[in-house]
Amino acid sequence: MLRAALRFSSLALALCALAGAPAASAQTAPSSATPSVVVAKVDGSIDRTLAGYLTDQIAQAERMGAALVVQLDTAGTLDQDAVALARRVLRASVPVIVWVGPAPAKAQGAGLLLLYASSLAAVGPGVGVGPLEPLDLIDARQAELPPPAEIRSLAASWAAERNKPVPELPTSELTAQQALDGDVAQVAAASIPDLLDRIDGRTVRTASGAVTLHTRIATERGEQPVDVRFTSPGPVDRILHAMASPAAIYLVLVLGLAALAFELTQPGFGFAGFAGVGMLALAAYGLVVVPFSVLGLGLLLLGVVLMETDVLLRRLGLLSGLGVAAFLTGSLLSFRGVAPSIGLSPWLVGSLTVASALYYGFALTVALQSRDRITSSQRGLVGLVGETRGELKPEGPVFVKGTLWRGRSANGPIPPGTRVRVRGVDGLILRVEPEPAPGSATEALPEPGNDPPDGPAG
Repeated sequence: MLRAALRFSSLALALCALAGAPAASAQTAPSSATPSVVVAKVDGSIDRTLAGYLTDQIAQAERMGAALVVQLDTAGTLDQDAVALARRVLRASVPVIVWVGPAPAKAQGAGLLLLYASSLAAVGPGVGVGPLEPLDLIDARQAELPPPAEIRSLAASWAAERNKPVPELPTSELTAQQALDGDVAQVAAASIPDLLDRIDGRTVRTASGAVTLHTRIATERGEQPVDVRFTSPGPVDRILHAMASPAAIYLVLVLGLAALAFELTQPGFGFAGFAGVGMLALAAYGLVVVPFSVLGLGLLLLGVVLMETDVLLRRLGLLSGLGVAAFLTGSLLSFRGVAPSIGLSPWLVGSLTVASALYYGFALTVALQSRDRITSSQRGLVGLVGETRGELKPEGPVFVKGTLWRGRSANGPIPPGTRVRVRGVDGLILRVEPEPAPGSATEALPEPGNDPPDGPAG
């Protein structure tokens, strides 16, 4: 009886296993039944943030079993290993199609290397392709890269591995048609939908073998649907990527220093100060990512300090002139170690130098002089009696000598309509305290139009 039960149990388990096999394949069917395409946008210099985003999208496409379309517009990598990034594209187990577009997009340096490593390269009308050198936009990085001859040999071997014609290796920028004629690209497409339509049905090679592309977006009933997903870096990554640019770093650094300089002319620390700190934090991140000249940055900061010193001394003299000269020299030297394609524009440097001279030499000086006049007027109010026109907790409006001022209570909240006496001045704020009731030793506040007599009443 026990033996029969065991045989029955074994038979039942075998039947369950047979029934479970189709069920397991049915669970994986949706990923193969509905082809997927992931479109990743790579725009700008490929810095640490953008390189991480691209490798993440390759890994995501491999997990999904989807084809990856890279919409490319770049002048090269920014202090990143261009060859390693291209090898990651080459070793992807799913098709990686690199499309340069839309116009006026470019694929230069490492961007051209990505075209060679891709399963299929495509270009849009009006784009530029090449040259291959420099691969990286940081001059110091070039010494760490393989020699140009070795890179060209790698590009040719990758094209052969992908079963693509050995491409022309351009030494200057090619047009889209020249890239097609030189076998740098294999497909011309005006947009992503046009590209997906043109490459549908093509067989391309990946690291795991040949794959037939199913990318056409269904437009009629009965056509096989395709799941197309467009991705881009998140908000934080976009901000960090934007700061990986000498122009962005320079602009944010100058504006942040100007905001902090303005706060030095004010009695407190307000919105401009916090904004300046935030901008300087972004500039500091950019300086970590983009190599800079210590001498150039030091001269730029020295120029700002000299101009601000003249502001605090209430004059426009020799220090301001030296400050402008140091600012201009530092601006020109700060990012001399990057490729010209991402270097500082002379127009940007000239514009910010003139703007800084006017800002420190005139705007801040006038603002500080105006503040001094107001402060002098306030000091003349010490000892006078006024009235609160709102609750002071601890600050609020105070009416003294025909003018509304901002007052601060030193002894807790003061209700509106309370007689107060000015005891001191803190910057642009009056320090006040409640005035004793009439009849005390303190003289009462006279009513408008009822001035007290000059002598004692007769």
